[in-house]
Amino acid sequence: MLDELEKRIVSLLDAVKALRRENSLLAEENERLKAERGTLTARIDAILKRLEGL
Repeated sequence: MLDELEKRIVSLLDAVKALRRENSLLAEENERLKAERGTLTARIDAILKRLEGL
């Protein structure tokens, strides 16, 4: 019974570790995408301003 409990705890700890790693990767990707969105927004705004002048 204790062996089963130990296996379950180890399994859960491994799952937590994997989820933390995935969360970290997703947070990095989110930051990259937010920066990309900012760049694209600035480019679109510049294009719209040029079009207003036509």
